Amino acid sequence: MKIAIIHKATLPVTKYGGTERVVWDLAEELHKQNHEITFVVNGDSKIPFGKKIAIESIVDIRKDLPKDVDVLHFHSGFEGMDELETPFVFTLHGNIPFGHLLLKNTIFVSKNQAERYGGDGFVYNGLNWDNYQKPDLDSKRTHFHFLGKGAWRLKNLQGAIDVVKNAPREKLFVMGGKRFNINMGLRFTFTPKAKFFGMVDNDQKSRIMNTSKGLIFPVLWNEPFGLAIIESLYFGCPVFASPYGAISELVPKNLGYLSNSRKKLTEAIQNFENFDRNEAHQYAVENFSAKVMAENYIKMYQKVIDGETINSENPTLKIEEPKFLPWLD
Repeated sequence: MKIAIIHKATLPVTKYGGTERVVWDLAEELHKQNHEITFVVNGDSKIPFGKKIAIESIVDIRKDLPKDVDVLHFHSGFEGMDELETPFVFTLHGNIPFGHLLLKNTIFVSKNQAERYGGDGFVYNGLNWDNYQKPDLDSKRTHFHFLGKGAWRLKNLQGAIDVVKNAPREKLFVMGGKRFNINMGLRFTFTPKAKFFGMVDNDQKSRIMNTSKGLIFPVLWNEPFGLAIIESLYFGCPVFASPYGAISELVPKNLGYLSNSRKKLTEAIQNFENFDRNEAHQYAVENFSAKVMAENYIKMYQKVIDGETINSENPTLKIEEPKFLPWLD
């Protein structure tokens, strides 16, 4: 199959880059399965396999995208997608506001996300676990961790810090956030209970999670998926999070504890040893690999190539959602 991967980004990423990491791992796995890949990405991308077209050269997607492919896979939205003659799909990696109509060939990244928009088709994100250090599931665990865009209030880094602050002898290692932040307003987080690492690559991330007691992830929105969750589970870390969006779908009761209450999460993390690290690791490997993701996307590609649509109706958010979901003390 000839597949064009279209994304307004530079690939591959060296630091976190959640969506970009998924897109790259998908393309790499499709290449391993002998599909022919054309990348339409930022011109400074370093592509060791497949063709590359600089996205800066695309003026009109109806004319400028490659015609010699079987399917176009958009990971960024473009005007005119609904007028394309070539079969296409579009993956919605985030959330869009109430009142916005999506195309029928939209693919969601979780069942919960699809249901919130009245859609039918979803494919779970997956990762190439070979890009990470081997988990040491017998290692001594010394801290908890947070992984995400700490400056983004929806990720509720302050809530994660508060969970640990109220737990005796516990500390939080923060990946993706800084103690002093001027990008989202002047903020300085003063607490000896949190250590900040900023943006991290896979090696540093692996080292931190290999000695972590668990992920603290009290987000304040309906999380579309949550890569931090599956990365943490891969390293045997239970997940202590709010129950919003796809989180309750991804975290079974035997692998974590979900609540929007700071007090309840503080109590729960002190029982981290009750969760089986090997079980968490195996769950991530079996369900969220790049191979599983690619195989499920191939089914979606074939569907649109055969003239079908991913969703029976144009998806749209069914209920208007507040900007911040509740966080209780």
